[in-house]
Amino acid sequence: MLLDIRKLTIDFPPSRKRKAVRALKEFSLRLEAGESVSIVGESGCGKTTLIRCISGHVTPVSGSVSLFGADLSEASNQELVALRRRCGVVSQDPYGSLPPTLTVLEAVMEPWLLVRGREARQAGEHKARELLDELGIGREEILSSKVRLSLSGGQRQRVAIARALVLGPELLLCDEPTSMQDASTRGDILRILQRRQETGMSMIFVTHDLFLARKAASRGLVLYRGEAVEEGLCRDFLASPQHPYTKALVAALPKLSSSATYAGESGGR
Repeated sequence: MLLDIRKLTIDFPPSRKRKAVRALKEFSLRLEAGESVSIVGESGCGKTTLIRCISGHVTPVSGSVSLFGADLSEASNQELVALRRRCGVVSQDPYGSLPPTLTVLEAVMEPWLLVRGREARQAGEHKARELLDELGIGREEILSSKVRLSLSGGQRQRVAIARALVLGPELLLCDEPTSMQDASTRGDILRILQRRQETGMSMIFVTHDLFLARKAASRGLVLYRGEAVEEGLCRDFLASPQHPYTKALVAALPKLSSSATYAGESGGR
């Protein structure tokens, strides 16, 4: 079992700006190696908190998370680092998740060098260039640009995806990874991710968009106010939603996108 989450509950204490928040309530999810799932819900429903908990950055109030067979609550700092290296993470915020002082090429190579060492620099540079080219930002003037200068939000998001993929992760955690892309580039990115899934990579794809959820993975889960309210095949959410919240999501979808943009597209594994 690659990932086993059981009855996970996460609370955030009150602060000056907010009351106490229950971000997740008795959430459960099991993921086998090579399997992927889309998690759908509006902002504030607990999707990002879930990603941060799986990567060991948020501690639950109750419940358990087992990643690659290791219970995160019992893992040492050294063990957590080793587990995180088997995962790639694409943050919702590409501005805050990338090292601002590095060039684009250096930012993508950085995880490779940290894990493989500087003696593997040539192979790391080749891999980084290959990924950036695949993502449509392989031009030399972009590669040599500082991350914090001259890049659009969409370009930074693609740099973050390349950085997450450079080590060939067993599990990719994606938090709204295409939110700043146009429709054409979004489709290109999803196809790139699908090719990795076909070679055995697992993925958790977080989105507010049911159409994207269906494209990213065949299996899906709908989150509402921290609770899983519907689980099954993404195509079934679109064709025959059961929970009132899922019905509201479907009702809000643009009808033209359903028939023109995503018709006939199948999700990942």
